Amino acid sequence: MEEPREEEEPEVKQEEVDNMVTDTQTGGGSPEPTVEDDREPRRDGESTDVFEEAETQADLTDEAEPLRETQTEEDVGNSTATVKVVLVPEGHVMTVAFAIGLSIKELKCHLASELRVPAEVLQISLDGRVVEEHQSLMELGVQPHSSTRMEMSSTDPDTHPLRPVRPPEHDNMPDVITVRVPTGEGVFEEVVVEIERPRQQKAFLGGYKHRLTGVEYHHAAAQTLPKRRPDRGVLVFSRDTQTVELKSQVQQCAVDVSTQMTGIGCYVSCMNDKLVTPGKYTTAAEYHDRRLRAVICLQSFTRRWLAQQVVNQLRRDRDRRLAWLELQERKQKEEKEEQLKDRRQRWLNPRRREDFNLLFQALEKWRCEEEQQINSTLRGAERKAALCALLQQETQLIAAIGQHRIAAQSSNYDTTVKSFLDKSSAPHQWRAADGRLIEMDTPHTIRARELKELYNNIHLNTVSREQRLHVLMTLKHTVQEQECQLTRDIVDLIDREVDLSTRGVKAATLEGLRKRIATLFLQFVKTPKFNPKAAGLLKVPQNPSQLKNNMFHCRGCHRYLQSTDFAPTASARHSGRCKHCTGLDNIARSRNDFSCYKNILKRLRADEQKTNEEAKIPFLLQVEDVKYLVEVIWESRSALHGGSDLYSLMFVRWERHRDWSPWNCILLSKEETSAHLEVEDVHKTYESTFICRIKHKHMLARRHFGQISVMSEYVDSQPPAALGNQLVSMPIAMATGKHATNSTPASAH
Repeated sequence: MEEPREEEEPEVKQEEVDNMVTDTQTGGGSPEPTVEDDREPRRDGESTDVFEEAETQADLTDEAEPLRETQTEEDVGNSTATVKVVLVPEGHVMTVAFAIGLSIKELKCHLASELRVPAEVLQISLDGRVVEEHQSLMELGVQPHSSTRMEMSSTDPDTHPLRPVRPPEHDNMPDVITVRVPTGEGVFEEVVVEIERPRQQKAFLGGYKHRLTGVEYHHAAAQTLPKRRPDRGVLVFSRDTQTVELKSQVQQCAVDVSTQMTGIGCYVSCMNDKLVTPGKYTTAAEYHDRRLRAVICLQSFTRRWLAQQVVNQLRRDRDRRLAWLELQERKQKEEKEEQLKDRRQRWLNPRRREDFNLLFQALEKWRCEEEQQINSTLRGAERKAALCALLQQETQLIAAIGQHRIAAQSSNYDTTVKSFLDKSSAPHQWRAADGRLIEMDTPHTIRARELKELYNNIHLNTVSREQRLHVLMTLKHTVQEQECQLTRDIVDLIDREVDLSTRGVKAATLEGLRKRIATLFLQFVKTPKFNPKAAGLLKVPQNPSQLKNNMFHCRGCHRYLQSTDFAPTASARHSGRCKHCTGLDNIARSRNDFSCYKNILKRLRADEQKTNEEAKIPFLLQVEDVKYLVEVIWESRSALHGGSDLYSLMFVRWERHRDWSPWNCILLSKEETSAHLEVEDVHKTYESTFICRIKHKHMLARRHFGQISVMSEYVDSQPPAALGNQLVSMPIAMATGKHATNSTPASAH
């Protein structure tokens, strides 16, 4: 790859090349992308852009160098090319060496990880045309070791803008340079080199200093493998050997080691001699027997110590188990007390629709008990009088519940208005690439915040008369910006209050007038024409065309309402009555409380979400379906011990290795659930009679939910065994009636 260049062009210093560049032709890993401006810096003496000169050299090389006949398509696909990606609309440039055989989708994923944005929002175009994700660089016409220029934009610039991770002003070097490498005497070869900028600072590897000139030379790390010395074909051995060193040293024995005897010319006294007699001789059998007894003694003490350790561990495990059981019992007791306390609090201070359903259920239970006692003890006129008195008491209780309901609606109304104003005035928020939360105010949010503050000032009752008049004047100037009948009514009421205040009328007398002003101003705030942020928070869309395919007729109140006003069911059957009519009918007739079934469904979904994130069946079921399962299929009792407290019952898997479904579940209490979940094989743990009873209930559930279109695809492919005419399939609507729990087929018992 050579191209003639002018002699005036200075050569790049070799130490700069060793420190900051990697030759892409040596097979090194693909460098990380660098971010720069559209205008790349030029070296002194160069009249053209370095990157364009590299492209020209690559093109000339491709024209001058013939293709090899042995090169396959796979080798061409593994070749790299320089891809220069321009970030639109900022104009920053990212350069990366990429294999031309890889697809645009993989290029998106690589760039998305660098920019810290999702790959789905990236859009890459070439020559003004958007390229497909399945296309590769080779299919787009990119040649090996060449360069190309592409544009990349974001489909969601507000939430995921394209910003470089490293500011371009930190880059002092171009991303591609040309280096002249000597290949012989007076012969140079020009090589295109891409600069890789690592994220972290390079480590200092040391160096040395010239004593005479004082020039410092630093060691640099290279990404290319060192050149291996050519093999000369001669086996070389090491000449290093170990030689034994010999030395002479005189040694003298100690005095007590020597022996002296009486002899000619030598007398040795025997006065201090001792007579040594041999002891009892010990045979080898006796010696080994003594060793065996010692070993047995040691083993007995060791085993005693080990037994004590085991007993102590068992005692600690027993104490820990008893403490855990006591803790669990205390937790269950506290949980039951908390449930009773919560239920009592809901009875005394109801706030939600479920609380009032609980009150009406308690009222219906009390009425049935009183009516049963009257019918069993009284006859004739006394019975009729007692029933009339019971009816009067029921009416009074219903009226008391209605008063609580009106008070709760008033309190909930203030909470709803405050939530509406907070949502409309909240700024836009999104997460940046570094994880920071960014907030942005728009003219619409600023307008909504001003209206919110003005509405809060209107409701202040502790201000003086001058402050009240100032707030009214501000409100008047605000609403006069728009001319319509609503603003004219608000202005008339403001003028009336100002006139009455100047005449000295008391604030208590003006309370009704102030409420009218606040109500009309709230209507002004909810109008999208005056407050654009309110358009997305209103239940009824302002465009009538959106209501065309989303309106249904209620057979109870004969109104056309949206689909969200009707309760959904897993059977996808439209009940024909809205939520309001259904709740009113429940209060007047059945008086059922579905809060316990909601808790069972909520706990089931949470448990299945932890076990299997792809669970679908628990999220398809509705409260009515769970009520049918509990009351009709499982008879509102635990399968093991027959406990009937609905607040302590929950659904778990029958076989824990299979996903939960109505035909793979069992209704147990919270105490029995932990023991059942530890069972590996239910067929080896439970008796055959109990297993047959559970299978029968699974058959009833499969027969019922198999008729629902959305649930039929999840039913087991193997058909269940026929149960004859004893199985009775009951629709979900029957489970919501007053006598649904009494319609259980005889085979379920």
